[in-house]
Amino acid sequence: MSEYEAPRSSLPLNPNIQGLEPSATVAINDHSNALRAQGADIYKLGLGQSPFPVPEVVAQALRDHAHEKDYLPASGLWPLREAVADYHRRVDEVDRDPDGVLIGPGSKELMYLLQLCYRAELILPAPCWVSYEPQAVIVGRDVRTMPTRYEDQWRLTPDILEETCRAELNRPRLLILNYPNNPTGGTYTDEQLKALANVARRHELVLLSDEIYGAVHHQGAHRSIARHYPEGTIVSGGLSKWCGAGGWRLGSFLFPEPLYWLRDAMAAVATETFTSVSAPIQYAAIRAFQGGAEIDTYLDASRRLLRTLGQWCEGQLRDAGARIAPTEGGFYLFPDFSPVQSRIVARHDIRTSDNFCRKLLDDTGVAILAGTCFGRAANELTIRLSYVNFDGRAAIEAVQGVDVVDDDLLRTLCPRTLTAIERLCDWVA
Repeated sequence: MSEYEAPRSSLPLNPNIQGLEPSATVAINDHSNALRAQGADIYKLGLGQSPFPVPEVVAQALRDHAHEKDYLPASGLWPLREAVADYHRRVDEVDRDPDGVLIGPGSKELMYLLQLCYRAELILPAPCWVSYEPQAVIVGRDVRTMPTRYEDQWRLTPDILEETCRAELNRPRLLILNYPNNPTGGTYTDEQLKALANVARRHELVLLSDEIYGAVHHQGAHRSIARHYPEGTIVSGGLSKWCGAGGWRLGSFLFPEPLYWLRDAMAAVATETFTSVSAPIQYAAIRAFQGGAEIDTYLDASRRLLRTLGQWCEGQLRDAGARIAPTEGGFYLFPDFSPVQSRIVARHDIRTSDNFCRKLLDDTGVAILAGTCFGRAANELTIRLSYVNFDGRAAIEAVQGVDVVDDDLLRTLCPRTLTAIERLCDWVA
């Protein structure tokens, strides 16, 4: 510490953020890039970023509107709000008015504003995405996690949700349900969603349905819980995962009319914080949400590749001794190496998922994330990996020209992903 640097404990920080570390997914990406800059051969399976390019019709719309420079309404450009509402009506059978749409600079920012505006306990299934809980901590909300089980394929069950809600009745609660799920790649059947919706209604939960991976369901069969609990569900979406536009930073919330009071509060805070989302991005996003033949072709190719690649990775990890739930959407796997923990301890002297990931990176160059980042116990050897370390532009163009994506094509299009999985499995064996 230099003579000019104050001790961290004496800095005038908000106590809620003292000790707060950078997001695990951002941190692993930065660390991987730093190692690469030093000359290391790193296989980046940490950050969950779509590898695919923005569809050309959407990219062209951005070029066409590059001249747009005015501040737009804090709630979003009205034609975009109409397009988002129509998208959810057409794709998800969720019928909402454009008045219920709120546009933000990424769904992550909208989630933060939601937790800032709604004073409630946050309840989360674990494992869950890394930023839900830190956001709650920043704004001073109580957090209760609900551990799920491999036997349930890491899904939240109605019994677990009921038990959590009965622990203290009549308390305002916000439930965030993410599916297809980051980190597990799993999702819910319509009947499972209906059962959860019944519990949510009985306890009058505000439910944020984080469906950012909905269009990346590998079979194109995503279903929204908002169909079963329309009065209490906010649907979260955006462009980052299905449209390859993470860096564009555009997210959307879709509110039911009974929750317009919450929409209004968030919109008011938006006027005092981000003001509005970039104008050219909003105009281009209209074209994305309108869909069409070009986007359908793009989605079909990306889903087929992700489905086949995910199943290949899943099979390799299972053969290496992991227990692993099937990946059904997105581009994640959440293997649990606890069944072969004794073998890993004997070979590598590893007893926690954090140590597992650190030593794996040191020994093999494969960068992944520990289950602890997603709310799991340290001594449970769960890890999350994102299997999209490949050239998405070349891959999607190749897949559009073939009927079957086989192992040989995977080896051609995704060699670094396959090599990374093989290195991991060899290291565990």
